[in-house]
Amino acid sequence: MALATVSALTYRYPDAHHALRDCSLEIEPGEVVGLFGSSGCGKSTLLRALAGLVPHFHGGSFSGRVEVAGLDTRRVRPAELARTVGTLFQDPEDQVVFTRVEPEVAFGLENIGTPPAEIEPRTLEALDAVGAAHLADRLVAELSGGELQRVCLASVLALRPKLMLLDEPTSQLDPDGAEAAIELARASGAAVLVSEQRPERVLEACDRVLFLEDGRVREDGLPDAWLPREAVLPDGEPAGEPVCRVEGVSFAYGERPVLGGSSLTVGRGEIVALVGPNGSGKTTLAKLATGLLEPGSGRVERLGRACYLSQDPGRYLVAERADEEVALAVGGDLAPARRSLARVGLEGFEARHPRDLSSGERERLALASVLVAEPELLVLDEPTRGVDPVRKDELVALLREEAPGRGTLVVTNDHVFAGAVADRVVSTAPQREPVLA
Repeated sequence: MALATVSALTYRYPDAHHALRDCSLEIEPGEVVGLFGSSGCGKSTLLRALAGLVPHFHGGSFSGRVEVAGLDTRRVRPAELARTVGTLFQDPEDQVVFTRVEPEVAFGLENIGTPPAEIEPRTLEALDAVGAAHLADRLVAELSGGELQRVCLASVLALRPKLMLLDEPTSQLDPDGAEAAIELARASGAAVLVSEQRPERVLEACDRVLFLEDGRVREDGLPDAWLPREAVLPDGEPAGEPVCRVEGVSFAYGERPVLGGSSLTVGRGEIVALVGPNGSGKTTLAKLATGLLEPGSGRVERLGRACYLSQDPGRYLVAERADEEVALAVGGDLAPARRSLARVGLEGFEARHPRDLSSGERERLALASVLVAEPELLVLDEPTRGVDPVRKDELVALLREEAPGRGTLVVTNDHVFAGAVADRVVSTAPQREPVLA
């Protein structure tokens, strides 16, 4: 008997945007199912429906039926489903409630009435399982994107749910962390529905795959563009007039050192990919390069204007329309803003509210917001988060086309993308020099 059943589900958000149309599927106990599809196709909506968040939290128009462990999600509130369903959301920074890691992981256990004596052991066990035991006493605000994603995964594992819903669970994890996360989910014994944009990271762990297209589920395999790709990292040399030079910098958050003696050069006309384990200082180094942080020691030199695309751009949206959001970088001029939206495949989205976009669409909106400024130094922090393979190929082509006019630094855990877009790769891996540039 199926653990979860979706029958003829059709759902429309309150803004009249259709997300799912006559969608049906079943998930068996203990089964690992991969869910794929282009950005904005409804993958996150389907996961929200299985968690009961659609329609209870999001509202909108809902028809059809969703059942999990015999519970009709229309009749049972999400809080009542929490004992059965655990969800890792697409944007982990929007999932956290507490300021410190251990209470954050314990929070879900408290909510489902776990006996007090079990809460701490299960919390620490889950943190250890995801390789985050050393983060237990840390402030959530001090975590890197990948560290935060590990903590949120621990929060789900601690619940020991029957159905685990993972929405882009590896989007900010380094390759080793991504492999471990999927294996942990599989080994938990729960049924797992995992939505991913990087098929090479999850396909081997899946018992079967689903492809969501036009709001409907297909089970006839993946399109060619979605087949796994091998990561081939280039081994180039620095080239071009330096537009940014970082020399021997150190940086600490309070008393916690992150970088010590790191150096990096980005030349005009080249694309440099910055890789390394979660928490090794990639984002910190990127912010130092753009002037968003000042080094404790060392020197940073820049030529011309620098623009930085953060790894969580949804936090910084302020306008009511997509074109107005992009126009903020050019004094409110809508004409170049709309051209920039078109460059990233968002033509026709000008009047959409930024917060109504999918995670991948918001990522492209943020990209348009920095490209429109025509910087000398462009720094992109995890630009493929939530971006499907087809759009990723388009991003590679766009960055390569515009590379001659600027220096580009791409911070990424997506090694397939790094190999496709970069002229050379540098690393913050601790077993090597702090940065090889």
